Amino acid sequence: MEVKTSTEREKLRRAKKRLADLKGYYGHLTAYIAVNTFISVAKIIGNWNNGESFSEAFFEFETFAVWIFWGIGLFFHTVKIFSLNPLFGKDWEERQIRKFMEEDKRGSEKYR
Repeated sequence: MEVKTSTEREKLRRAKKRLADLKGYYGHLTAYIAVNTFISVAKIIGNWNNGESFSEAFFEFETFAVWIFWGIGLFFHTVKIFSLNPLFGKDWEERQIRKFMEEDKRGSEKYR
């Protein structure tokens, strides 16, 4: 793949970083599902073998605690990877950059 301009190189670098971030996210999601499934099944079977009914073993908070707390972290990872943040999205960043550049320009013009 031949890249000619610095702009194209920068786009390629950003695309590769985005791909690496996306791969990391899918690895996180896969681990979340696999580990939590294992923990939940082990907990349910253990409680079931200790004399609890299936519904008693299944509907305990401890069965889903890891799902919930790890899920909060996964939620924030999802928001970051897919740019779902309504407060500080790409448009907000671009507006802030333009604003700071204008302030710098006005500030430098004061001293001319």
